[in-house]
Amino acid sequence: QVQLVESGGGLVQAGGSLRLSCAASGYMISIYAIGWYRQAPGKSRELVAFTAPGGSTNYTDSVKGRFTISTHNIKTPVYLQMNSLKPEDTAVYYCNAGLLVDREYRSTKYWGQGTQVTVSS
Repeated sequence: QVQLVESGGGLVQAGGSLRLSCAASGYMISIYAIGWYRQAPGKSRELVAFTAPGGSTNYTDSVKGRFTISTHNIKTPVYLQMNSLKPEDTAVYYCNAGLLVDREYRSTKYWGQGTQVTVSS
């Protein structure tokens, strides 16, 4: 089993910053990539960024240059540093333990509980 616990959400004004944390633990956790997803009201869940074993990272276009994901180290949480936040970044953010298939991230059943991020204009 894999356990994921997020923290670090909150309310921030546009242009501000937040850092989310995903503490990952469990059986063979080191083989998993860790992805950050978000889900805004009325929208489907989208992959924001992921970090793979070995250190590679990837971002969705809308957050490139603003968000930074730390590399996956079983000794420390995976962080998502979010800068220059916009109201459209408002969502519940989830971390997931996933797998890479042909360099594409595939989510698994292992999800954290989610943390709310609200960006006011």
